Amino acid sequence: MGETLLIWGAGAIGGTLGAYWARAGLDVLMVDVVAEHAEACSTRGLTIEGPVDEFCQIVPTVTPDQLEGTYSCIVLAVKAHHTQAALRDLTPHLADDGYVLSAQNGLNELFIARSLGEARTMGCFVNFGADWHGAGRILFGNRGAVVVGEAYGDNGDRARRMHELLSIFEPDAVLTDDIWAYLWGKLGYGAMLFATALTDDSMTANFDDPARTRAWVTLGREVMSVAAARNVMPKGFNGFEPAAFMPGASYADAEASVAALAEFNRHTAKTHSGIWRDLAVRKRPTEVDAQIGIIAEVAADCGIGTPGLQALVELIHDIEQGRRPQSPETLKLLIDRCN
Repeated sequence: MGETLLIWGAGAIGGTLGAYWARAGLDVLMVDVVAEHAEACSTRGLTIEGPVDEFCQIVPTVTPDQLEGTYSCIVLAVKAHHTQAALRDLTPHLADDGYVLSAQNGLNELFIARSLGEARTMGCFVNFGADWHGAGRILFGNRGAVVVGEAYGDNGDRARRMHELLSIFEPDAVLTDDIWAYLWGKLGYGAMLFATALTDDSMTANFDDPARTRAWVTLGREVMSVAAARNVMPKGFNGFEPAAFMPGASYADAEASVAALAEFNRHTAKTHSGIWRDLAVRKRPTEVDAQIGIIAEVAADCGIGTPGLQALVELIHDIEQGRRPQSPETLKLLIDRCN
C-alpha cells in the first residue's frame, strides 16, 4: 500500500491519525470542509498538543471541492451524522478496487456497506481522547484502544496492512476478526458519555458521583440487551466491561465497571466528551440520532424497551435546541427515567 492514504475528515480522529502518518513519512492527503483548517494543515502545519505528544506536522489538506483523483484506501473520520453526505462526496474518488475504513463512533459500517457494498467496507474502533481546538490545532489527551478488522468477511492482506499503519499511531493496536463486538461495546460506553454531556461536569466527576450511577448502569444495560438480542458479545476496553451490563449481571459488577471508567478518565487531559464540546463550545448538533437513536430503533425491532436511551435522545435534543441547559437538573430528568 504505497499509494496515498486519503483521510476524509481532519478533525480530532482523522487529524491525529494524519499527523502521525505524515510524520512517519507516509503519503497522506486529508479532506476537510473547514477551509481555514485545511489551509493551516497544509501551510503552517497541524499541531498536536497535550500530554501524550507535542509536534507540528505539515499534512496536505484540501476541501472536498478541491479533491482530484481516485484512492484505494479512504479513512472516513467524520461525525456519524455526516456519514451519508461524506459517502456521496467521496464515492467518485474511491478506486474500483478500493475500500473505506470507518474510523468513527457508531455503526457506520452498516451505512457504508449499504452504499458501497460489504466488500468495500472495513471496520475500526477508536477510543483515544482528542479534541479539535481550532484551525491547525488538535489536543491529544490520552491514548486508548484502537482496533481494526474486516466488517464483512475474513481479514486478509489489506486488514493486516491497515493494522500495521494504525500501529504507527498506537503501538498496542489490535487486529480482530470480530470488529462488531468492539463497536457494540463502544455503543454502551458511548451512551454513558452522551449522558455525561447533560451537565458541565467532567466525565470523571460524573462517573464518580454515586447519585448518578443508576443512569450509567441503566444505559449500559439497555445497549447490552440489544447486543445480546442480536447475538453479539461485546468486548471490553479501557475500563468498560460489557459483561457487567449484560442480562443477568449483578448491579455490583456494573458499579465496578463505572468506577473503572472514572479511574481511566481521571488520567486524561481530555476532561469532557466530544459530545459535551459540541453542545457547550461549538454550539452544534451532536451525533445522538446516529449513535443512540439507532440503538433504540434496533431495540424496538427486537421488542426491547429502552426508556433510558429514548429519554437521553430527547434531552440531548432539548439542549441542542435551547429548551434546556446543561445542568444537574437536566441529568436528574434522565435518572428519574432509569430503572
